[in-house]
Amino acid sequence: MIAKTRNIVKKHDSKGAAPSKDYTNPEFVYLATANARCPNAEVFIKEGDHVNLHQMIGLRHGPFFDQPIHSSVSGTFVGLEKHYHRNGKLTDFIKIKNDFKYTVDPSVTPRSDEEVAKLTKEEMTQIIKENSMVGLGGSSFPTYIKFQTNAPIDVIIINGVECEPLISADDTIMWSEPEKVARGMEILNQAFNCKRCILCIKKMKKSLIKFYEDYFKNRPGLEVKGVGNYYPQGWEFETIKAATGVQLKPGELPSKYGIMDFNVSSVVGIYMAIKEDQPVHIREITVNGDGIVHPQNFKVRVGTLLKEIIAECGGYKDESIPKKIILGGPMMGASIPNDDCVITKTVTSVIVLNDKPVKEEPCVRCGSCVLSCPTGLEPVQIMNAVNTLDKERIKFLNPNKCIECGLCTYSCTSKIRVLDYVRRAKLISKL
Repeated sequence: MIAKTRNIVKKHDSKGAAPSKDYTNPEFVYLATANARCPNAEVFIKEGDHVNLHQMIGLRHGPFFDQPIHSSVSGTFVGLEKHYHRNGKLTDFIKIKNDFKYTVDPSVTPRSDEEVAKLTKEEMTQIIKENSMVGLGGSSFPTYIKFQTNAPIDVIIINGVECEPLISADDTIMWSEPEKVARGMEILNQAFNCKRCILCIKKMKKSLIKFYEDYFKNRPGLEVKGVGNYYPQGWEFETIKAATGVQLKPGELPSKYGIMDFNVSSVVGIYMAIKEDQPVHIREITVNGDGIVHPQNFKVRVGTLLKEIIAECGGYKDESIPKKIILGGPMMGASIPNDDCVITKTVTSVIVLNDKPVKEEPCVRCGSCVLSCPTGLEPVQIMNAVNTLDKERIKFLNPNKCIECGLCTYSCTSKIRVLDYVRRAKLISKL
């Protein structure tokens, strides 16, 4: 495995991409019956049934939308099994035994370029909805809802910033799938009757920016722009400001200013939905951290067990040390109890860290959390209000402006988990 991984690294380093390994043939896949946005679901198949790749096998129900569940393999429905979801909750998953034939469901209807060019925005919206397309940057917000805006759109921002440390999955996608990125951007321009679609990449990635400048030369309406190398440059407000100069206010939608934004992985997913009529069934993820033997990028099939991916990384490093497993980035990701977790379509990365005890000290009022907050909050004041259960003070301090970037905790000289207090304040403010 080590030799194979080294070969993959050499193959991609010459082009500038992060190393990536294929793990798209698991024996079983597990598909969530519920998620954070859709707490209930119907399952349309029974144990023993054969299912096809991309077949709709269930429907999740949310408060204002439904979300189809598609099989990511062809094979046999074994039954329901509980595993941890990316939201940290034990969830029922539909377990399917892979027959490794990947027989595509007859309902899937790929479209020619000519057919795609004739699609209206309303038709694209329906296609994206039927293919259960959601934000793949981690938000999981239904993409079709964005498409339903009636606001005129002048510019579309594609977020390829990937600003959290230790993650390079989007970087790998941009290097390895440039045509899908470009075609997805052109589809967005077509859908919104827009003339400008800007791919935002960190300025430090000079070779990648140059690559896309050349790639877009004969693609009218497509641009690439270098943006800041800092965290949280990938935050929607910061990316839009860097690309357009527009400063959004809390609670404002970008569409108010004629702007629409998407993650670069979502753009590839939109292309696959519109052109190939395929829901997301394979995605790129980063597995990194000091707790695993071989950090690695993976192309994985949706529904793969995390423990299998960890094994492909050579297992845990220093197994005597407890591990902290985070789904998402180290700054904004969510920790899970163990590796009995499933890779869903919205898992961007897995960070495995050796869990080192941290001793909290009393707050010294240094102001680091205030200075580092990108939304201008006073986290230490929010913490004090939570400790005294001062509801009026909490509401006045407006904790709901928090984007949960984690910079307050990261910068705290006393090692206080300040963000936890802000999260509690959000809950209290709603009471």
